[in-house]
Amino acid sequence: MGFISVMNKTLFLWLFVACFAASCSFNKDKLEGSSAAINTISVIIDDQLWNSEIGDSIRNKFASPVLGLPQEEPLFSINQYPVKLFEGFSTDCRNIIIVKKENENIFEVKKNEFAAPQNAFHISGKTSLDIIEILEKNTPEIIKRMKAIEIAQNQKIFKDSIIDIKKIQRKFNIDLLIPSKYEYVMRRKNFIWLKNEIVSGNNSLLIYQIPLESINPNNPVNDIIRVRDSIGRLYIHGSAYSTQMVTEKAYSPYFSRVKLAGNSAYETKGTWQMKNDFMSGPFINYMIFDKAHKRILVLEGFSYAPSKAKRDLMFELEAIIKSLKIKK
Repeated sequence: MGFISVMNKTLFLWLFVACFAASCSFNKDKLEGSSAAINTISVIIDDQLWNSEIGDSIRNKFASPVLGLPQEEPLFSINQYPVKLFEGFSTDCRNIIIVKKENENIFEVKKNEFAAPQNAFHISGKTSLDIIEILEKNTPEIIKRMKAIEIAQNQKIFKDSIIDIKKIQRKFNIDLLIPSKYEYVMRRKNFIWLKNEIVSGNNSLLIYQIPLESINPNNPVNDIIRVRDSIGRLYIHGSAYSTQMVTEKAYSPYFSRVKLAGNSAYETKGTWQMKNDFMSGPFINYMIFDKAHKRILVLEGFSYAPSKAKRDLMFELEAIIKSLKIKK
């Protein structure tokens, strides 16, 4: 009976490993297609450490709420696996954090260690405090690398089927990767609106341009909101009479200065609502200072999906916008 019990445990262990491998997509061709889950990471850490302050630190950092969404959604979805089930087996998961207690403190990033594309972050420390300090110090770099590889994966999926952007190229002198599921719904002199209809909602992309002096660099947020609301008043209306898209005033938007397509830009994330209606949702807005063409180029994505999680919908829009190339 003892021998049979050991055999059963061994069989269970191997089945568990097989399931783990399958969940991480052993098939590299499958990963390089569109089937790998966006914004998912595998954390390889023993249960004892995962259920300690180390696990708390990882969850607080990598499953923290995404900024700008109306409901709390995690930055990344986390799958945890014990080290003994991982060692000796390769995985095609794009983002892996491997945490161990060792005789020295180490933080190491290995690119494409088990598959391509992939980030593998190796963290080891003599004590729990050492590991937490390494995490604290390196979290910004880890998140930056993870977001970059997920953006690139999204854009790779787009390339399989994109819309004809000649109308956009002629009007704005830019290139964008826009999936074929998006359709033109409005075109004006300096404005284009594209939309992707989804179950119980839609994803929208706006492209327009305004004069360079439209935004005061000393107080940009107020001007960004003013411009957004003016565009909503002109073009983005609900089905009911006298409805228009405006920036939600109850929550301050998240603002940062970034670089996009080689130019200085403002990134603003927040919530929109339909004035005199009940519709609302998240938006992400980029105002790009394109001095070569004497304009501010504006790319904005917004989502209306009341019954859906919105993290990945907004991430798709961000990936589209970050594919931007401005022609000379």
